[in-house]
Amino acid sequence: MNGNAVYEPPAIPTSWRVALPHTTAAVPVARALVRTALAEREHSADCDTAELLTAELVANAVEHTSGATPIELVLRLLPAGFQVEVHDADPEPPRDLTRPNLDLPDPWQEHGRGLLLIRSLSSSCGHRPTESGKAVWFRLPGQRRPV
Repeated sequence: MNGNAVYEPPAIPTSWRVALPHTTAAVPVARALVRTALAEREHSADCDTAELLTAELVANAVEHTSGATPIELVLRLLPAGFQVEVHDADPEPPRDLTRPNLDLPDPWQEHGRGLLLIRSLSSSCGHRPTESGKAVWFRLPGQRRPV
């Protein structure tokens, strides 16, 4: 062997894909996965906002889609931010995600603010069709810090 041996650590995953049950139990699991992903990689995206918006996407997927098909959570650490996607089996796009609803939510209703929060707090958001339904996503600004 010529020269010094150099240890190269294994590649650090920059994305995670996890199947979640199609139940409300998926919400706290998704929040914990986001918190862990951001902490493990010392990412500078706002963890509280990431958890909140992820919980909204997962809760919407559980509430507004039917069937027992699992929901898929995809987390991506990006050079300039953090992206979360939630995949479900319903091809119907979410209402009012990318175009503002001019009606304000009823302050006495428990529901109706999730997509407003996602539009307001994310740097960008949207949806796209998939082979098995759709993916709804948001991005938050931030930078990966060296590990």
